[in-house]
Amino acid sequence: MLEVELKSVVDDVLLRRALVERAGGALSWAGRLLDRRYDTAQHGLAAHDHVLRLRVYHGEDSTRAELDWKGPTGHENGYKVREELGVHVAEPDVLAEILTRLGYEVTVEIEREIAQYELYGATVRFERYPRLDDLVEVEGTPEQIERAIGAIGLPREGFTSERLPDFVRRYEARTGERAALCQSELRGETHYDSANA
Repeated sequence: MLEVELKSVVDDVLLRRALVERAGGALSWAGRLLDRRYDTAQHGLAAHDHVLRLRVYHGEDSTRAELDWKGPTGHENGYKVREELGVHVAEPDVLAEILTRLGYEVTVEIEREIAQYELYGATVRFERYPRLDDLVEVEGTPEQIERAIGAIGLPREGFTSERLPDFVRRYEARTGERAALCQSELRGETHYDSANA
């Protein structure tokens, strides 16, 4: 499967969510989203721009999880494009233990509160991190993405194919404050290393 997406900083999440809902967007998930990216001690996957990710969605009444592989990042016509394979996981804690026993370690942890919508065939996900600008990610075909962006109402030029480390760098340069992508980072226990992202 080919992942095609754009991201933007969000000025007002509640306003933008209301606009998506007014356009017919259906809320598909709201809650906490935790990504743990795994790699070898030598960072062999990151060296080839591959991602092995265990993603866990924690909602009010349910939890679901996925194991994903992502290939190298490309850019086509201004969109971020990446091959992606994923499978649903019934027991994420057991899978995490299997990955650890195989020699993989968590190199990046990303934690955020999300509200995810389906709109015009695109997935629109609003993301609030412990300490970073609020973001919106729009994924689908280029046509679906453009239509959804129109409904969100943010300036089109704010949407970019850049990756999360780019948003982190801009936030830190603008505020002079270190971004925090998970609670342990907010507490100063870990540090996000964009070289492994």
